[in-house]
Amino acid sequence: MMRILVCNDDGIDAPGLRLLEGAARRISDDVWVVAPDGKRTAASASITVGRPLAMEHLGDNRFSCSGTPADCVVTAMTWLFKDGRRPDLVLAGINDGRNAAEDIIYSGTLGIAREATFWGIPAIGFSRVKNPDSRPEDADFLARFVHLFWKMREAWALEGHWLSINLPAALPAQLAQPKIGRDKIGTTAQVLSEEEGKTVLIVPRGRAHASAPGDENDLIDRGYICINRLNWFGETPLGRDLLDAL
Repeated sequence: MMRILVCNDDGIDAPGLRLLEGAARRISDDVWVVAPDGKRTAASASITVGRPLAMEHLGDNRFSCSGTPADCVVTAMTWLFKDGRRPDLVLAGINDGRNAAEDIIYSGTLGIAREATFWGIPAIGFSRVKNPDSRPEDADFLARFVHLFWKMREAWALEGHWLSINLPAALPAQLAQPKIGRDKIGTTAQVLSEEEGKTVLIVPRGRAHASAPGDENDLIDRGYICINRLNWFGETPLGRDLLDAL
């Protein structure tokens, strides 16, 4: 039987996790959930080493973790499944809000999927616009959607790659493969207090929601399910001329 691990970055009680877990349980009876004990937005793929992590068993193969979203994968692999079969698929999300543009670097949801690929496990990170038009049938649609991706995994689950899927407000919807946008976050800072030698700042939440034709924001706003295949290969070789000049 297919074993599925479900994690998120919004916390163990998040509605998006509940929806994704429900979809997973429509596919398999062997579903495990490990999620942070609170919201961990923008944690990226950071992991905790050299410090204790608290795992709370909530029953029915569900655990909360005191660490980061990626820690949920690490603790599952190194503790829950240490002496047993690993998951066949890792599902992350459903994130409370889209993950577009530079979110692909900052997102804890996608950090989960990235971490899973380091363990050689196919992974899909799901995100959805805020305040969606949720319906009870969404879980059935997602179950069929995930099951189809699982059956076709040889076509997308390359080593070191994972899927980032942004869901629009209403499901079902047509699929699109967007360009990665340039909608910048963290563009301003506000001064909270100043004293001699010390200034306290805050970078407000939010962004411009800029878009260009064919990028994620454009297609999500037009009602499409947007799919990007991402990877952790960051190597771009330097030119021989530069190396010879150094």
